[in-house]
Amino acid sequence: MGKPTGFKEFTRELPSKLAIKERKKNYNEFVSLLPEQKLNEQSARCMNCGVPFCHSGCPLGNIIPEFNDAVYHKEWKDAYEILISTNNFPEFTGRICPAPCESACVLGINQPAVTIEEIEKHIIEIAFEKGFVKPRKPNVKTGKKVAVIGSGPAGLATAAQLNYAGHEVTVYERDPKPGGLLRFGIPDFKLEKTVVERRVQLLEEEGVHFICNAHVGVNVRVNDIMRDYHAVVLAGGSTIPRDLTIPGRELKGVYYAMDFLKQQNKRVSSLPIDEAEIKATKKNVVVIGGGDTGSDCVGTSNRHEAKSITQFELLPKPPEARANYMPWPTYPMLLKTTTSHEEGADRIWGVATKAFIGDAQGNLKALQIVDLEWTNAKDGRPSKFTEKAGSEREIPCELALLAMGFLHPEPTGLLDELGIALDERGNVKATEQAYQTNIAKVFTAGDMRRGQSLVVWAISEGRECARKVDIYLTGSSLLESKDSSLFVQTL
Repeated sequence: MGKPTGFKEFTRELPSKLAIKERKKNYNEFVSLLPEQKLNEQSARCMNCGVPFCHSGCPLGNIIPEFNDAVYHKEWKDAYEILISTNNFPEFTGRICPAPCESACVLGINQPAVTIEEIEKHIIEIAFEKGFVKPRKPNVKTGKKVAVIGSGPAGLATAAQLNYAGHEVTVYERDPKPGGLLRFGIPDFKLEKTVVERRVQLLEEEGVHFICNAHVGVNVRVNDIMRDYHAVVLAGGSTIPRDLTIPGRELKGVYYAMDFLKQQNKRVSSLPIDEAEIKATKKNVVVIGGGDTGSDCVGTSNRHEAKSITQFELLPKPPEARANYMPWPTYPMLLKTTTSHEEGADRIWGVATKAFIGDAQGNLKALQIVDLEWTNAKDGRPSKFTEKAGSEREIPCELALLAMGFLHPEPTGLLDELGIALDERGNVKATEQAYQTNIAKVFTAGDMRRGQSLVVWAISEGRECARKVDIYLTGSSLLESKDSSLFVQTL
């Protein structure tokens, strides 16, 4: 424990951010790093609890009190080694994770939680700066070959772990660069692509092979993959977006959020854009969906200099503090104001879109919307809604972005050709205990298995899946696992 009285002496502090007017001029990250003294104070707030609930709050099981103690004592290499023992990519989670560990922080019961996510980001950036981050090359080679299909966080974590176990790993990516949604989804102002490319380069130095513009089932034969590899891991993500099938859906100006965000990622990286341009400049923009993807659309539209930006959410406005149905240490659905919201947007809760309205040329010009009245269940949770009589109205809109989440992976092509069994939600069917599909040598991890989720869950899934593949190929595994009992059983 760094400082027994630290939680009483210091309060939660976050790094400074570039002024809104300045940061809206470009797509660079705008959150600074904490000065060393402030970082020391923030790590001192960790109480080293008898039962550290932050461990279980984190899907990766990060050993948080220990790396906080190392940060307090400025033992940077120790802090780095502790962190990467459970998390392959802290530079990603330190930037874009919603920090369920902080929701489970014991200090958070009656004080602001420890700034775990920021400390994590600082550890990895200091480690890169001091040269602690080096290629983690395997000590032995097994002679086994594994194909990982998809290079998002789940695919990258799977590849990193299997490569370290001594297998020859090749990652197939349908986009022009590796990274999945990290590369073509998350805006640069939240995660600069140099951060992703830095990690990919490190994985290549470790021995992982990447083949891009390789869409398995389209321009790469599935039979070739099954013939050439001893095991295959499906990590293609949940890629079918939820649609809004209302009148006017076909109008020009109605797009999926991810098409908008992916195109902007390409634009920032000076990559070719083959499809029709989607820009918010001088338009009334409505983002339909209140989650992080919707927030990313808000931030991007601000940088496009949209005429106005409005974000819709079907649910009522969430509370600012835990309600009875959000007991600690569960992750609470509280009101969240992101940096993109700070930059400017009108947010409307409890509203539904009834129709897209177009002009004579087939362009979107307005939305027909209606307010919703919600009733709560006995525990206070919103349960059902009705449309509020007399609240129907039209609002101007030339660009509507659908940010309502994803349903499941693409069922045709690869999955269909392999004959992969799907669950009732349309995800690849595989248990968490085995990560193995109905085809013995084919495994799956991440959103493709569990459905749309968090980056931190994708990394966790990739690590656990890699261990199961390693056991399948060699009969045992020394790769780390969240479940220490499983780890002991294979020694």
